[in-house]
Amino acid sequence: MEQRDSEAAPPTLGIGMVGYAFMGAAHSQGWRTVGRVFDLPLRPVLAAIGGRDAAAVRAAADRHGWAAAETDWRALVTRDDVQLVDVCTPGDSHAEIAIAALEAGKHVLCEKPLANSVAEAEAMASAAERAAARGQVAMVGFNYRRVPAIAYARRLIADGRLGALRHVRVTYLQDWLVDPEFPLTWRLEREHAGSGALGDLGAHAVDLAQYLAGEPLVGVSALTETFVRERPLLAGASTGLSASGGAARGQVTVDDAALFTGRLASGALASFEATRMASGRKNALRLEINGELGSLAFDLERLNELSFHDNTEPAASAGFRRILVTEADHPYLAAWWPPGHALGYEHTFTHQAHDLVHAIAEGTAPAPSFAEGLQVQRVLAAVEESAEKNAVYTPIPL
Repeated sequence: MEQRDSEAAPPTLGIGMVGYAFMGAAHSQGWRTVGRVFDLPLRPVLAAIGGRDAAAVRAAADRHGWAAAETDWRALVTRDDVQLVDVCTPGDSHAEIAIAALEAGKHVLCEKPLANSVAEAEAMASAAERAAARGQVAMVGFNYRRVPAIAYARRLIADGRLGALRHVRVTYLQDWLVDPEFPLTWRLEREHAGSGALGDLGAHAVDLAQYLAGEPLVGVSALTETFVRERPLLAGASTGLSASGGAARGQVTVDDAALFTGRLASGALASFEATRMASGRKNALRLEINGELGSLAFDLERLNELSFHDNTEPAASAGFRRILVTEADHPYLAAWWPPGHALGYEHTFTHQAHDLVHAIAEGTAPAPSFAEGLQVQRVLAAVEESAEKNAVYTPIPL
């Protein structure tokens, strides 16, 4: 476990969160536990949580340990006891809330994808750049970077263990929309979500590809499809990825699936698939990276493991080997359990909070930054543009 230089209690960092549903619960868990696991230079305090439904947000505050509840996000971002605003709302409000928080002098954590459009993401990145000059930080919540096995994979690639990269493959498959009677939640409406599987799942895939490779995508060729174009209108509130519908029906205005290839700046080739219509796949984020000296493979449903192939070994004995990423010298794991005692999905949010707190305390730029979130947004926009043109190769501005 990390050690403090002094036994004195560290200064507090007041957290204000806007949004209390699926991601709000996950982020709450991260903020609530990070100071109990890691020794931190600042002590996160759950100051206030915000949402439009007074009863629901008060219940969320009580459940997750927030001291206060607000029904107006503007009141939350100007509270004196809030120094960091965590944005966990649908994408259509990310830009307005994040920019207002930065202009109010707050640090910001914003869930992915950064925005619903490139223009919004550009405005957010510009606001973050201005805020950085005042000593504020802004980070995008691509939590899968904080899986220890993925962070370790990045270390191996950066150390040259794969040599020059040749191929990057990422698939992200879920099945919660297979039933055509699943209702029309906000994730299926373009005005709220921006896009469908592309932004929800594909954003993670793109970020991981660029993070692990250490270089950006420079062009894509894409296809998208909406398989179920009408669904029952939502009856009542949705919880996580569960909801119920009524008799009336509405139009689905986002993609159900996206399939695209791409080229990285070095010339390495990449392929991506994102869908919420893959029967039997609950949260199947899988990736493989091939280089001249070896390969790496990862499966989120076995998130404590990394597969590594060393192509420099003799062919007679070479092969993929399983690395159990639970050792104390693996990323984040010195603070957790003895080797072999596995972590899970929730821990990525604890690690995310750890990294952000350190960036704030040390005055360093956090990763992924809003600029990196903007780059992902440009990739998503290029995918949609290519798909509209029947897979015409579309360059991505850098």
